[in-house]
Amino acid sequence: MAQLNFSCCQNILKQLDKTFQAFFRRIKSGDKPGFPRFKGADGFNSIPFSAYGDGLKLKKGKLYVQNVGYIRIKLHRNIEGFIKNSTIKRQNGHFYVFFSCDEVPQNILPVSKKEIGIDIGIKSFAVMSNGQIVNNPKYMKQNEENLKKLQQQHSKKKTPKTRKSLSRLHKKVSNQRKDFQHKLSRKIIDQFGYIFVEKLKPKEMINGNFRILNKSINDAAWSQFFNFLRYKAESAGRTFVEVNPKNTTQTCSTCGQIVPKDLSIRIHDCPSCGLVLDRDHNAALNILRLERSLCFKQEAVN
Repeated sequence: MAQLNFSCCQNILKQLDKTFQAFFRRIKSGDKPGFPRFKGADGFNSIPFSAYGDGLKLKKGKLYVQNVGYIRIKLHRNIEGFIKNSTIKRQNGHFYVFFSCDEVPQNILPVSKKEIGIDIGIKSFAVMSNGQIVNNPKYMKQNEENLKKLQQQHSKKKTPKTRKSLSRLHKKVSNQRKDFQHKLSRKIIDQFGYIFVEKLKPKEMINGNFRILNKSINDAAWSQFFNFLRYKAESAGRTFVEVNPKNTTQTCSTCGQIVPKDLSIRIHDCPSCGLVLDRDHNAALNILRLERSLCFKQEAVN
């Protein structure tokens, strides 16, 4: 068994100290204390290296780890900028190393004045203001039967084998979802210079809903998708804005008339101007219209 690097041990102690500081802070403020729980060997799945070169470094296409030696790796893309720190993580029987880099050059895309409003949902993952509809793959639902079987097996007899099988399937679903959202967000960033979305709070939306609706909201992972859009937009020099979603579904995108409708009504039918179109498409047009008006107000103030 190789000895752990000294700096790594310091990081673990710092994490422990931070945990107890938070515990005593909660006691003083009158919150639920939540005493820190003991973690067994299986509870530690990552080793942080606070400074590159101190216990870990890349050399001649291999990863050098102090007290372990050189390890063959698969570097899936070139390192950009300067490596600041790194972490080795164990997940589902595989080991990964993550590098945090400074001074990473931006990949600025050619200027585009094209705008798009995006309404996200459950039936369709996203509906664009240009009428494009992106179907919701619902990866969790696709794997629901296998997940149920594995969960039943694990609840009857908790063994390392059933735990690993369940963990692998959850990881597969997560990877499928990330792959889909990464590709979609990249396509949007490459095509549009101004991207407008709803400012949603999925955690608050889950409270008080039916269980099946909560599962669908979690499966859609809207916050993750918006995070992908945000960081890709910043790197590419695009504009990403979140707008207040209030009444974007109920308001007519043509005349501004409020047309009340519940979730079961999928068509926007305005009695005032006669506009008839998909409710999500109408919401996407309202998102685009709202942001245009906000930008106009900001320009007028400046």
